[in-house]
Amino acid sequence: MKKYIHQLLLIAALMTISNGCKKSRLDLVDQSAYAYDTYFTNIAALNQATIASYATLLHPGLWAREYYYIFDLMGNEAKRASFLLGAEQELGDYSFGTNNADQSALWSSLYRMIFRTNLVIDRAAAWNPTVTADRTKLNQYLAEVKFLRAYAYFHLVTLWGDVPLYTDYQTTLNNNYLSRSPAADVWKQIEKDLTEAEAATELPAVYAAAELGRATKGAVIALLGKVYLYQKKWGPAQAEFEKLMGAPYAYKLDSSFDNVFSTTNQNTPENIFQIMNQQWTDWGIGSPYYMFGNGAEQVGKQTHSGRAMEYGWNDWKNVYISNSAVKAFTYTNPATGQPYTDPRAVSTFYGTAASGGDTMYCQQCATGAKAFPFDATDPQGDYRWKKYEYYNLMEKYGDPKSPINGQVIRLADVMLMLAEAHIQQGNTGNAPLALIDSVRSRSHAFLYTTLGDKDNAMKILMRERQLELCGEQCRYFDLLRWGIIKQTINAEKAAEPGAGTQPFQDKHLLFPIPDVEKNYNPNVAKDIRNGWN
Repeated sequence: MKKYIHQLLLIAALMTISNGCKKSRLDLVDQSAYAYDTYFTNIAALNQATIASYATLLHPGLWAREYYYIFDLMGNEAKRASFLLGAEQELGDYSFGTNNADQSALWSSLYRMIFRTNLVIDRAAAWNPTVTADRTKLNQYLAEVKFLRAYAYFHLVTLWGDVPLYTDYQTTLNNNYLSRSPAADVWKQIEKDLTEAEAATELPAVYAAAELGRATKGAVIALLGKVYLYQKKWGPAQAEFEKLMGAPYAYKLDSSFDNVFSTTNQNTPENIFQIMNQQWTDWGIGSPYYMFGNGAEQVGKQTHSGRAMEYGWNDWKNVYISNSAVKAFTYTNPATGQPYTDPRAVSTFYGTAASGGDTMYCQQCATGAKAFPFDATDPQGDYRWKKYEYYNLMEKYGDPKSPINGQVIRLADVMLMLAEAHIQQGNTGNAPLALIDSVRSRSHAFLYTTLGDKDNAMKILMRERQLELCGEQCRYFDLLRWGIIKQTINAEKAAEPGAGTQPFQDKHLLFPIPDVEKNYNPNVAKDIRNGWN
């Protein structure tokens, strides 16, 4: 498949520069090359183009590396260690400008994903097969790429607001200087894509093992529910999420919280959509260093993340878990009025026994279990990440190629969003209580007997999402949509050891439009206010 992806990229590159070439040059056709008009006219080629759309999930700015830095640092769940410099350092202290490399890469890769999905949709329409088996597969691929396009636009509109809206391949070729569309129009397009994908009867609820990682109908429903939730459309959000609570969907909470973030998490029954960091289709593990700006295809087809080694306290140790995140795991038990340490702490971070963090590692190493060397003199606190690490199996990793799949949407997340949809509609009774307690009971946390009024129920829900989803790049988005990000981040940053700053400004409610886009697209550049967004 590698050669086909390179050919897809070459075709796309040639077309984007064609306006600057002489006609005589364009008239010269390489008879041995795959042509845009003829290559994408069979089901195997359309499958390869669909897989190439998935590949962007591992491109710069996204899940191979930068995505976890951007949202863990900006959500103040991670904080930088002295080893972390450059673009990532700017994220943690909100000192970034319009040239931040990580945010620019995220923007570019999301639009690259959109470009590729538009190509699949364009060629599918041009081919229009009549063979039933081809049509069935093609409709499946169309649903998949509409999911991916919606995923890309969900990030763009949430983070940047008004953005250029490319919905077909020919527009990209003939007019790739689109102005920014209002955010409301982008949300409508996202809903349209997901509604059409959900209606596709050819999109399966479950794939064969060889195709694990492709978007299922459940993934489409979960993302559509999330899209409604972010727009405060509580009723439609509830309706979508409730579809996933029973047949034909067989999702269930994994019996082990730790397993959801382990090297065996590829088959957890809790997964709804994940990033494949283990071998996928004909993609192997590949070079461990592709993530430093090369992309998933330029040095081999890659399926792994650098997170374990980069966050790993016994490897590159680029970040700590923030003190505020650690402290959140200790709160008051309403039944006793006494401080309570949540049992999910031991699965989330290494620390002291008093903090609830894990104090041991290497439990399954040949050399035997070892004590985590917590440094009480470290002015930063020395609490370190355990989630997405596998120090239970080995003392050091050796290179940045973690095989732990990235959880994008999992059942516990959906259950808590469904509980939130209930609460926001004024229902704080048995339905949201049962959902929250189900998530808590998996980790043997105490169970609530009541959520109280709406305000108290939302406080419980917010804490549940913070603890259950810590380090899963959810908190930044949660704080943003709840409208409490500025006061929360500034209060937490002010309390961090050696910090005492309140870096979040009003302008940070949206990411800055990257210089790479401003310098390329004059119609976007002229619409930017105050040089930011």
